[in-house]
Amino acid sequence: MDQPTVGILHPGSMGGAVAACAATNAAAVLWCETGRSTASVERATRFGLTPVATLSELLDRSDIVISLCPPAAAEDLARDVAGHRFAGVYVEANAINPERTQRIAALLPDATVVDGGVVGSPPVRGKMPTLYLSGPTEATARVEALFADTAVQAAVLGTDVGKASALKLSYASFQKTSRVLVALAVGMAREHGVDQELIEVASRRTDSYLSEPQYVAKTATRAWRWGPELEEAADTLAAAGLPPEMLRAAASTLARWNDTKDSELTLTDALDRLAQP
Repeated sequence: MDQPTVGILHPGSMGGAVAACAATNAAAVLWCETGRSTASVERATRFGLTPVATLSELLDRSDIVISLCPPAAAEDLARDVAGHRFAGVYVEANAINPERTQRIAALLPDATVVDGGVVGSPPVRGKMPTLYLSGPTEATARVEALFADTAVQAAVLGTDVGKASALKLSYASFQKTSRVLVALAVGMAREHGVDQELIEVASRRTDSYLSEPQYVAKTATRAWRWGPELEEAADTLAAAGLPPEMLRAAASTLARWNDTKDSELTLTDALDRLAQP
């Protein structure tokens, strides 16, 4: 199979690292630098991505486009792509609910849409996330081949667009909400001077997030992205007739940390910010 040219929309911490893995089996990986931040430029340069001046150029040259952006921007980005009548493979890899993924597929009648969901941390420093895929067989096979022998492990779930998104949000609803509950439990214990005792109790059990309170600070700096993802998961629960309130409450809690993106926080900093309405 010929090496495809790949476009990445947009190279954030996850998108840039995933794109760098795709470069192993691609002729080139393109990104549009117009209007992007200095941090995005530095990240794309570090990952060895090829800059282009316009979205139109990226789409004209790309055989496969991967969309990895904040959930709220996913449909607007797809509309921009649709406006250029992109006719290649469009990998909708954002953390959005299955219904939104299907709406995006409908927005792109000229493209072949593959549903994608990344489970795990960005593929750097030995991390090996899994990119779950669902959609037309030939297209998912092309995307799977793109990540062969890289730190991104591709796994095909079937042909139904929406399956990969459902799996991603099912996992995220547990994993991210659990981290929020750790912050609330440690914050409550700290208020009464028993936070170290709480951690000691939790440490007697295996696989308890409560025994990793240092992760609360990392949770805070990722809140701007995790909150919208949990809202998407809550929508998915509601669509299934299941109660979404717990995930919406976790998203509301995360919103208290929305201004900590890219900050260097300690556990104390994070808990102090959480206590401020």
